[in-house]
Amino acid sequence: MTENHTNRDWRQAVQRIIKSEMSKRGVKYQELSDRLAGIQVVQSADNLRNKVNKGILGADLLLQIMFVLNMRKIERDEIVEIFADMGVSLEEH
Repeated sequence: MTENHTNRDWRQAVQRIIKSEMSKRGVKYQELSDRLAGIQVVQSADNLRNKVNKGILGADLLLQIMFVLNMRKIERDEIVEIFADMGVSLEEH
């Protein structure tokens, strides 16, 4: 990994994507917790808030959140834009 895009940058991108999707749908952490419970995933609102704010969650939880928020996909261009907003270039090597 280069200095241009560290794990911290990737975590911030995860955070921004999830918070943006929650905001678009008017979903707060308690509702997200309730929706996840509907698919037998137990995560408290506080736990979700901590994981999202740190941008650290497993791939399984990311997919579960995408599912309960009815997210269709995460576009590659969206990721590039988020990094650009953070002042980080994602150049192909």
